Amino acid sequence: MTNVLIIGCGDIGVRVARLVQAGGGRVTAMSRALAWSVHLEEAHRLATVPGNLDEPQALEGLDPSGQVVFYFSPPPGGGLYDTRMRNFCTALGPDRLPSRVVYLSTSGVYGDCGGAWVTEATPIKPQTSRAQRRADAEATLSAWGAAQGVEVVILRVTGIYGPGRLPLTRLKEGHPVLLEEEAPPTNRIHADDLAAICVAAAERAGNGEIFNVSDGCPGTMTQYFNALADLLDLPRPPQVSMAEAKQVMNPMMLSYLQETRRMDNRKLLEQLGITLQYPDLESGLKNITAQLDAPNMGYLGSVGHS
Repeated sequence: MTNVLIIGCGDIGVRVARLVQAGGGRVTAMSRALAWSVHLEEAHRLATVPGNLDEPQALEGLDPSGQVVFYFSPPPGGGLYDTRMRNFCTALGPDRLPSRVVYLSTSGVYGDCGGAWVTEATPIKPQTSRAQRRADAEATLSAWGAAQGVEVVILRVTGIYGPGRLPLTRLKEGHPVLLEEEAPPTNRIHADDLAAICVAAAERAGNGEIFNVSDGCPGTMTQYFNALADLLDLPRPPQVSMAEAKQVMNPMMLSYLQETRRMDNRKLLEQLGITLQYPDLESGLKNITAQLDAPNMGYLGSVGHS
């Protein structure tokens, strides 16, 4: 990759940009806020272009011709459609087409699978409105890519953790977790592994491919919070039953605990030739303590936890 455009250049976008730059590629980030553009230019040596996915007229000057596009922007809140993805696809005429788009979706599109193992062949059944917006984005981008001759790769990402993505506030404030015996399986991927997977997908994935992105070692959210509390020498969070959780947990956190699945990552490993730096939670937590001064972006990243 010699020329890359990142749309939605936050934490993961910056990590991807570093990898592309290290390989000699040029990275441009689209930003709607001047202050963020300045930050990306000064702190990360990225070129920037203006653009706002919520305002179609603000995309008229966007020209990713021949570029690899990493689309990391989340859908807007509310509704069943990803209007941002629709605006992006509509804005690009036949003379301004990228060569490939790598889209960061969510494993939430599979819905509740009762804790069963999920492969890319598992039919999607999004049950929350945010998952339905992600499914709409996948369908919109795939149809547009097929019609325009643009290659599309979809990554269905699980919960992201790593330096700068820790639930420090929740731990310090003593928010409860589920009783370990009631906690359902959840899936995760280290942020650095996710960035490497994004680059590998751009370079090696076949057109139209979909990949589950997970370390392949499901655990529970209770296990995660306890392990992190022990690592940071903080009190373990109180544990409550599911019945109590329905009374005290916020709706979004609760929704992550009521849809259960175990994500199979064999296709990712075999077809992209990925060797994960952090193939399980234990190895992933070992690199965190030295980097705790990174901005705390929370455990639940933009693609959600699942």
